[in-house]
Amino acid sequence: MTARAYTVTFDGVEARLVEVQCAVAAGLPAFSIVGLPDKAVSEARDRLRAALVSMGVALPSKRITVNLSPADLPKEGSHFDLPVALALLAALDVVPRDAAERTVALGELSLDGRLVPVIGALPAAMAAAEADRALLCPQPSGAEAAWVGGTQVLAAPDLAAVVRHFTGQAPLEPAEPGEVTGPAQQRDLADVKGQERARRALEIAAAGRHHMLMVGAPGSGKSMLAARMPSILPPLSPAEALETSMIHSLAGLLDEGGISRLRPFREPHHTASMAAIVGGGRSAKPGEISLAHNGVLFMDEFPEFPRAVLETLRQPIETGEVVVARANAHTRYPCRFLLVAAANPCKCGYLADPARACARVPQCGEDYLGRISGPLMDRFDLRVEVPPVSYADLDLPEAGECSASVADRVAAARSRQQERFAGHDAVRVNAEAEGALLKDIATPDAEGRALLTQVAERFGLSARGYHRVLRVARTIADLDGARDVARPHVAEAVSFRLAVGGGDR
Repeated sequence: MTARAYTVTFDGVEARLVEVQCAVAAGLPAFSIVGLPDKAVSEARDRLRAALVSMGVALPSKRITVNLSPADLPKEGSHFDLPVALALLAALDVVPRDAAERTVALGELSLDGRLVPVIGALPAAMAAAEADRALLCPQPSGAEAAWVGGTQVLAAPDLAAVVRHFTGQAPLEPAEPGEVTGPAQQRDLADVKGQERARRALEIAAAGRHHMLMVGAPGSGKSMLAARMPSILPPLSPAEALETSMIHSLAGLLDEGGISRLRPFREPHHTASMAAIVGGGRSAKPGEISLAHNGVLFMDEFPEFPRAVLETLRQPIETGEVVVARANAHTRYPCRFLLVAAANPCKCGYLADPARACARVPQCGEDYLGRISGPLMDRFDLRVEVPPVSYADLDLPEAGECSASVADRVAAARSRQQERFAGHDAVRVNAEAEGALLKDIATPDAEGRALLTQVAERFGLSARGYHRVLRVARTIADLDGARDVARPHVAEAVSFRLAVGGGDR
């Protein structure tokens, strides 16, 4: 007696279909699972045996073999419990075999037969829709999987409910999508006193998704400014929300199946490892840069991160994706994020204060910021010095714009970019434009070209730096509602490029 069901195994954000074949044959009683299962998959037979006993079903005294095809693909995770159970029940003629073959299943079994939620329900539903099959999953995972909309999602509380559904005794109702998370109480830019230049840089960064570095003494407001970046960013589009949620589904971060339209904001500690930042570990899980996809990655105390960790950011910043390479697999994750970094000017942080600075000024500042390599510093479009705020300014009433006003300008600039790049699927914002497209949209007027040429020669801008200035100038023009890039736009873009370090290193 042979039957089959289907499930998935995960390769990055992609769910690859796996055929679960079950054969029940005469021979010495045994239960084996083959096809490169890991420890969690191999233990499924014990959980399944206990779950069936709780339902009053005893395994026959025969040889049971479960093959996970393709057999040369590693299988990991407890979500194989439910498809193995479904294939076995079909082989025992407890459920119809044709119904089991039309189903992609995933879920972990508890010993009493309850189905435990697992990660990856959203990408699994995408794979089921592409294969034109229904998805069977635990009840808590149904709201998440139902967001795909291209396939029927059946969410069962336990194995007994699965049997009743397939035998027609009590069919399961299709799952409904979870709630869309509305705007939460966010920190407002109106809370920031002073720091007008840093606020302007924050607005430009949000409008064009330009990477930004803030350097200033402790307590000057760098972290406060960065924490308010999400409040001025436009909400995720439906396509972006689905992209981001698929990554968060694999990381187990979706709350009760709800999908958020708010852009992610990740702020790893400076002691984070390379695997935590770029992804990796035993199962090549997504790292912070992928969890920040379509959102913000804030790295405070930037020079304090290990040098090797910082250098791994260089390629993902350029390509918008990261490949976690292992001996047996190469896992690819998207990571189009906005990097906001903050740093003290030196180790003690008081380089500009004669009364508090150490005796090694100014060498201490050069050594400290020198931990950021020239190629990595070259990738920051906006570099801002954040001076301390005076006590008198702190007593003044709120005078700065609120986040809502800035967000309106950012949204208008993003809308102009969306129209501009409508025919370019790989480009969404100005920071992604390159080559002939960048030349076409960001070439300044004659005065702007003359200024940019003069700055490039005087301060030794690299080719990358030259093009990044053009992208920032194009974003500034978008914020102004200007059709063409003019000299003032180039001048402001250059001022942010040269604010820290005096040029490209």
